[in-house]
Amino acid sequence: MGELSAMDTVRAADKIIHDVGAKWMLDKATWAHGKENGYDNPFAHYFAGRCGVLGDVDADVVYAALGWFAPGLVRPMWEEGVAVAGAREAARRYALACADWGRDNVPEDPRLCELGERVVAAAEASGLPLFAGWRAEPLPEDGPARLTHVLHLLRELRGGLHLVATTAAGLSPLEAVLAANPPERAQFLGWQGDFPDCGHLKPQRDEAEGMTDRLSAAVYERALSPAERAEFADLVGKTGTAVLG
Repeated sequence: MGELSAMDTVRAADKIIHDVGAKWMLDKATWAHGKENGYDNPFAHYFAGRCGVLGDVDADVVYAALGWFAPGLVRPMWEEGVAVAGAREAARRYALACADWGRDNVPEDPRLCELGERVVAAAEASGLPLFAGWRAEPLPEDGPARLTHVLHLLRELRGGLHLVATTAAGLSPLEAVLAANPPERAQFLGWQGDFPDCGHLKPQRDEAEGMTDRLSAAVYERALSPAERAEFADLVGKTGTAVLG
């Protein structure tokens, strides 16, 4: 199978991991799972479930951990979601939704799960509260559910690193969104009003992307050998094909 550099592993695997995570979180089956567990609003389910690992905190803490989303969206969705059963229980129920979705959609791959768990274990969690919170949660025992949970952890790792990098590059969440996306993306994330033109900030956004890649690559470098990185990227690709089509 050959060998792969840590940076090439980032380029081969990270986007697929992101897209698999987005797929399960936005799937109508996940929304239905939430409704069955008391969350009539799928977005309240999302915010309380994904961020419930932070515990009983104010919505401003959730906003700080998430990035990207407007505070005016985070607060009502978080407060509506945690009102159902509390923050930690919301996270537990969200993990169950992740596991059930994985059983229905993700092929079993013990080797990918093993390699992914080693990457998760090798990551330094400082400054990554959502990743740290999810890493502290128990892993499912059965294969597809466990793998889906591990892929979610890897997605939270990349997301947290990107927020750190964006902040280091001097961009606010809204500026980072607008520097790389049309205004409709900012609106989807809850931002309102007249948006500034942030095209001139694209070099800083590119700097943040590059920094994220380097931080992510450093984890792969610590966790896996070059041959294992090639195997990991290949298996992530196969899972992505099976899940994303």
